[in-house]
Amino acid sequence: MQAWRVHDNGEPGEVMQRDEVDLPVPGEGQILLKVRAANINFPDALLCRGQYQVRPPLPFTPGVEICGETEDGRRVIATPVLPHGGLADYAVADAAALLPAPDALDDAEAAALHIGYQTGWFGLHRRAALKEGETLLVHAAAGGVGSAAVQLGKAAGATVVGVVGGPDKVGVARELGCDVVVDRNSEDVVAAVKEATGGRGADVIYDPVGGAAYAQSAKLVAFEGRIVVVGFASGEIPSPALNHALVKNYSILGLHWGLYNLKDPAAILRCHETLTDYAAKGLIKPLVTERVPFADAADAVQRVAEGVTTGRLVVLPEGAHA
Repeated sequence: MQAWRVHDNGEPGEVMQRDEVDLPVPGEGQILLKVRAANINFPDALLCRGQYQVRPPLPFTPGVEICGETEDGRRVIATPVLPHGGLADYAVADAAALLPAPDALDDAEAAALHIGYQTGWFGLHRRAALKEGETLLVHAAAGGVGSAAVQLGKAAGATVVGVVGGPDKVGVARELGCDVVVDRNSEDVVAAVKEATGGRGADVIYDPVGGAAYAQSAKLVAFEGRIVVVGFASGEIPSPALNHALVKNYSILGLHWGLYNLKDPAAILRCHETLTDYAAKGLIKPLVTERVPFADAADAVQRVAEGVTTGRLVVLPEGAHA
């Protein structure tokens, strides 16, 4: 079979190479899946660079989120078990963690439903307890992680403020449902958000960026507001001033969604049922901006690594219909 593999750590576009390999052999409790679509996530880039919290043995195949097909023809969503990731014809996953792919979504959309939307749901509801009528601010609102949070915020009845970088992303954020969109490249984010919220700021701030975005969040969080720290796509991990959190009465909440797989897997199943219901009702729909041919997978991972993409890039195996 064909698989993209990383033999040495480095930039994805340089270290990912296409190999002809044997079918992976599932271990105990695992299952072999035919890959129908593989959604690219920022962790795939970190894996290539050797900067992720998990470091699979070299060589490995990246691809942490797929829509796959079981031997008996069931369409499922899975997070492959490395080193046999999803940027290949076949991947390996834990049988107990398979989730049914929603009928309302095609293969590429289903591949992009799991990690981003689960992270968004747990961040907004389980950690931040977002309420109807509250204001939610989403950094990188036109990106893969941010776009999911925007849709989930609207589904919860929140007023959503999206921060994006560039005029092309402004339009995307508006289409996603943002009530207010701020272009950080041409506007003063703090001033614009304060003006849009009557000086109050945001009740919940969803931050997958870190760095300067977090500094803005601390200035914009409302009384008894909650900042949800989801990741550090900027590459800069901020050091929050805890005296500031005390003086302004706000909470800083960390979210490592993968821990729920270990600590509360039943909650992941319940969340998936909710997301499937949302998809059926049209409340959420993954923003798949590119359906990438298998041959271009390395380039796609590199572009996600550089932060120049909008929405989701999903790699389709050869012969699949875009």
